[in-house]
Amino acid sequence: MAIFLTKDSKVIVQGMTGAEGMKHTRRMLAAGTDVVGGVNPRKAGTRVGIDGRTVPVFGSVREAMDTTGADVSVLFVPPPHAKAAVTEAADAGIPLAVVITEGIPVHDTVAFQAYARARATRIIGPNCPGLISPGQSNAGIIPADITKPGRIGLVSKSGTLTYQLMYELRDLGFSTCVGIGGDPVIGTTHIDALTAFEADPDTDLIVMIGEIGGDAEERAADFIRAHVTKPVVGYVAGFTAPEGRTMGHAGAIVSGSSGTAAAKKAALEAAGVRVGATPTETARLVLALLAEPSGNPA
Repeated sequence: MAIFLTKDSKVIVQGMTGAEGMKHTRRMLAAGTDVVGGVNPRKAGTRVGIDGRTVPVFGSVREAMDTTGADVSVLFVPPPHAKAAVTEAADAGIPLAVVITEGIPVHDTVAFQAYARARATRIIGPNCPGLISPGQSNAGIIPADITKPGRIGLVSKSGTLTYQLMYELRDLGFSTCVGIGGDPVIGTTHIDALTAFEADPDTDLIVMIGEIGGDAEERAADFIRAHVTKPVVGYVAGFTAPEGRTMGHAGAIVSGSSGTAAAKKAALEAAGVRVGATPTETARLVLALLAEPSGNPA
């Protein structure tokens, strides 16, 4: 099994015929993803050849879903049009929308997140790399060739650190890796992914990557303490961030001691999470934990 995305997922790509959409549709197909169509009203009724496979282009998400049975949409849509694209997907009833686009105005994100939630559409992102269940399906921009199927679940705010931990633990492999994005407002949260991994019988250990700013990691720590029985290993990016300096991710806002890497590390450790000081040390903590008699999933 996996969470959110499996070998049975049927994926459409909103914005498939654009440069980024085409590039990553090709990569998703190469990873074994069942990409069943693209959406572009201006090119409806055409077909696109990608590495020997022909993918139809539909005029709307609803048409694509009615024709193909799609249950996942990956959005490569420019920021000014993202709100309308997500709203269309939610209106069509798509269960999962993966919003790769960065630079979406926060007020647009707030609006489409609420709209999608009311229609039972799960949003991953925005400003995220998507998610991958290795050996099954890949929805987004995560490289598919740096790891293999396994029994570790990974949820991360950072795209780059998602890739690094996947590579560091490539010999063990992953059930699903979820990049939730680092914007101030996102759809699927650490807690949502932790809930799903806790319920997944094929996930034995969870890696959680956070970063400075906000209180998402502290809230996740409270949730882990109360609800997660599986071992969790964490990493918080930003230990060397200079005080008072604005950082890259829009969500990385630190006020006093709140939101610092040290405060987040302390909260996670108080909940029983082993926290690495670097990504490499985090991977070593996973290996050490799985080597313990009670932690070996074999």
